[in-house]
Amino acid sequence: MIRIFIDSDACPVKDEVYRVATRYKLHVFVVSNRMMAVPTSPLIERIVVDAGPDIADDWIAERVQSRDIVITADIPLAARCVEKGAYVLEHKGRLLDGDAIGMALAMRNLMTDLRSAGMITPGSATFGKADRSRFLSELDTLVVKARKKPIRLLPPNG
Repeated sequence: MIRIFIDSDACPVKDEVYRVATRYKLHVFVVSNRMMAVPTSPLIERIVVDAGPDIADDWIAERVQSRDIVITADIPLAARCVEKGAYVLEHKGRLLDGDAIGMALAMRNLMTDLRSAGMITPGSATFGKADRSRFLSELDTLVVKARKKPIRLLPPNG
């Protein structure tokens, strides 16, 4: 059974995920470190973890399996999930596979170095209607793809 995990504290596409999950009857875990409203549905489960760095990420990474779908913009979390055979999608509709994660990490490190050297770097682009539409289309495509992908069994130690 394919499941969807939302790293939800700053996720602007939760409603889109709920729609797709309802259409395909997929279980959704909405993971955050604070209470937030979620629709009343047996398919949607709110998970509130303790506050602290990476607690929500750890919860997701420990439970995600091959063919699951993770919604996050957190690159280290994405890398952990892809390693386990999961699909990872950013809220703007970009699939984070091994190649995209490597490029994103390199860019993040470059921007961190530039900021620490005193340079003013541009912020991320605003989230718009086209991003929402692209996300919805990519999520739908991923669900179909995940349903067709054979299950990857992990060895007992990893």
